[in-house]
Formats: sequence, C-alpha cells, structure tokens
Amino acid sequence: MTAIVDRNPTDTGGGRLAPLLERLSRQSVSKGHNVYADIAWDEADMAISAADPRVGLFAFDPLASTDWYRAQDAAVQQAVGLHRIAAAMKVGMQFENLLQRGLLSYAMRMDNGDPEFRYCQHEVIEEAQHSMMFQELVNRTGLPVEGMPVGIRTLATIAVPIINRLAPELFFVLVLGGEDPIDYLQRRQLREGTTHPLIERVMRIHVNEEARHIAYARTVLKERVPALSRTRRYLLSLSVPFVLSIMVPLMVDAPGQLAKHHGVPSEVLREARLTPEARLLRKESVAKLRRLCRELGLMNRSAVRTWRRVGLYQRDLDQVAEAA
Repeated sequence: MTAIVDRNPTDTGGGRLAPLLERLSRQSVSKGHNVYADIAWDEADMAISAADPRVGLFAFDPLASTDWYRAQDAAVQQAVGLHRIAAAMKVGMQFENLLQRGLLSYAMRMDNGDPEFRYCQHEVIEEAQHSMMFQELVNRTGLPVEGMPVGIRTLATIAVPIINRLAPELFFVLVLGGEDPIDYLQRRQLREGTTHPLIERVMRIHVNEEARHIAYARTVLKERVPALSRTRRYLLSLSVPFVLSIMVPLMVDAPGQLAKHHGVPSEVLREARLTPEARLLRKESVAKLRRLCRELGLMNRSAVRTWRRVGLYQRDLDQVAEAA
C-alpha cells in the first residue's frame, strides 16, 4: 500500500464531513459525559457482584441457550454472566486504547485550522472516558478478566499506527469493526432485556456517545473511499471481511477464559460459537458495516466470497445490487 501524502487527512472543504464535524463537536460539548460525575458508582444499588441475580447472561447470548448453562444453579449462572460482561468491558477498554492512539496519530498530520482536528480531540476525550468507565466496572467486579488474547493485543499495538499512516481508510474500517458490534449488542440488550443498573448506565452512556463516533467514521469513509484508486479500493474490499473475522469474535463470542475461571467446558464454548444463533448474531453485529461496503462499491464478487468464507455475509433485506 502506498503511503498517504502528509497533508490534511480528509478534505473538509465540502461534502458531508464539514457540517457533520461542526454538529458533532457542538454535541460533544453539550452532551458529553464525565463518567466519575455522571455515574453514581458508590450508591448501594450500583454495587455489583456475582451474588446479584441481575448479572446472568443476556438472554440472546448463545451460551445462555446451551444445556450446560441451563443446568447450572443460579450462583454459577451469575458468576459466568458477570465474568462475561466484565470481559467484554475489558476488551472494550483495550479497543478504545488502540482507537485513541490511532486518532491522535491521525490528528497529528492535520493542518492548522482544520475542523477535523477539534472533533478528533473530542472523540479521544470521550474514548478516554469510556476506557475509565469500562475499567472501573471491571475493577468493581473483582474478577481476573483478561480481555483480548495477548497475541492479538500485541499485534494490534504494532499494526494500528502503521495502518493509520499507510491506509487511513482501513483504520476507519477498524474503528467501525470495533464500535459497530459493541453498539449492536448493547442496544439490543437495552431494548430487549433488563440488567444490573450499573451495567445499564455504562451501556447507555456508551451507546449515546458512540453514535457520534460511528457517524464520524462512516462519513470519513464515504468521503475517502470514492477517491481511492481502483487497486486500493479492491484491496480494501478484501481487507474489510478479513479484519472483521478477527475483530467480531472478540466482541461477540463468549471468551475462552470462562473455562479457566468458571469451569465452563471448552466443548460448551465451542458449541455456543457454532450454533445458528451465534452465526446470525455475528452477522447482524456488522450488518450496518456490510451495507456501508455495498454503498461504497466494496462488495465485488471477490469481496463477497471473502465475506462468505469468514462467515459474516448475509443478504440484507435492504441490500442493493452488488457491484459487478
């Protein structure tokens, strides 16, 4: 991949991005959160532990449908459920850390007066708040959650700055690859079920602010991708499903650490990952990103085959004709 010239990362002189940046920056000021001021961490009802009946698995979690989980008593179900959500928060914190690094590097190359600089800083601040929020919840569970596998975390730490520099459009795909699945799962839980009030408060703050971050990343891609050469668009079209095949399981699947800490049999975790419901959950978690790829002309025949191969392709009801 050829390097991007060191200049304004995105042309904000026209198109969709300039008015969006102004609106998002204004909302970050008027609707932003300070998670230590806006979450009543020390209220009695916010205390969180595996003894609380409100911390079991979400109803749509594929692990919750296994015979093994249904056969456990309430104490085991609650311990598994709390570790599951704490592990997801830890992965979220680690992802936010990588995202902040990428955004800071991206902003470093901007010209004076570029309105995108201001919004990037707003987003970095909000992602830092999310990192503190997620880690604080993890700390209060007292559980030894590990988050991403060490190998993936190490590789991402090295790869993200390189991708950000050489292929900013792929960096923003990575942004959506982390944000869209988490946003989908949290919105679905808030819509369909009840959970512990601390978990609910954390999720509501997160989805409210992530709406701005997702809108920004999607608009950057809409501005950038059409300007790419045919070769770069083709390479990007194949890269998207590949990177999602790594990211989506981290966000959606039950982590292997449940076997180590709670005795969930490895074959049960594998069973949960391979059910039709689990396959559909992974596909649905990136449905918006899949449709964006169609809109941007990134769903050519080779890309579709790759999406199918990694198990993330689905004919959406609102699909448009695939690019030839």
